[in-house]
Amino acid sequence: MANWIPAQVLENRHWNQDLFSLKLRADIEPFTAGQFTKLGLEMDGKVIQRAYSFVNGPNSDIEIYATRVADGLLSPKLHQLEPGNQILINATASGYFTLNEVPEGEHLWLLSSGTALGAFLSILTSPDIWQRFRKVVLVHAVRFSSDLSYQAEIEQIKKQHPDQLIVQPFVSREPAPNTLTGRIPHALDDGLLERSVGLTISQQSQFMLCGNPDMVRDTRAALERKGLKKNLRKEPGHITMENYW
Repeated sequence: MANWIPAQVLENRHWNQDLFSLKLRADIEPFTAGQFTKLGLEMDGKVIQRAYSFVNGPNSDIEIYATRVADGLLSPKLHQLEPGNQILINATASGYFTLNEVPEGEHLWLLSSGTALGAFLSILTSPDIWQRFRKVVLVHAVRFSSDLSYQAEIEQIKKQHPDQLIVQPFVSREPAPNTLTGRIPHALDDGLLERSVGLTISQQSQFMLCGNPDMVRDTRAALERKGLKKNLRKEPGHITMENYW
C-alpha cells in the first residue's frame, strides 16, 4: 500500500510540448539515488498513481521528469500543475536500480532512453560514482533533438568531472549535431558507440540500462553478444537493468 503524503508543487518546467519536470517539496523518507517514488492525484474517490524516478539527489528538492501521454489518466493533469498546487507522493522510495547493486569495474556505462534519463541524473549526484569508476559514459536516446532535456545540468556535471564523464546522445528521427543516429543496440553491434566515445567494452565494463522495454531487451542482447552477462546478487555480472514503464 502506498504511504501517501502531500507534496507542494514548486515549479513545473516544460521542456517542449510534452516533456516536463516537476519540482516538489514533501517530507519524504530518505532514499538512494536511482530509486523511484509514486505520484498520485485523487479522482472520483480513488488515487490515480504512477511510478517516477527521482531526478534529484537525496539532499535536494524532489524533482520528477515525465512525459505527457495524450490519453493518460494522470500525466496530462500533472502537466497542467502550477506552483502552489498540491499532489500526493509516496513517502517511501522503492527500487534496486542503485549503485550499490553494481559490481566493481573500470568503466560505467549509463544507457537511457526518454525520461529514464532522470534516474541517471540522480545517480550522477552521488560522490561514490566518481570514486569507483575511472570513466562514466552517459548515453541518452531520444526521437528529436528537442527531447534532449537537462543539457545545462549535464554540462555542469561535465565541468565538475571533465576527465571522467563522457556524454553521447542519440537522436533517431532527425539529423542533429554531436549526436548519433539509429538505436543503441545497433550502435553496440557495429562498434559505433565504442568508437564515438573512445572506450572499448570489456569484462571490466559495467552497464546500467534504463528505458523502454524494447531498448532494454535489445541492448541486453547486444551486450550478451559481446560476452557480458546480467548482474545477479548471487552471481555478479555486467548488466543491471530497469524497465521504465
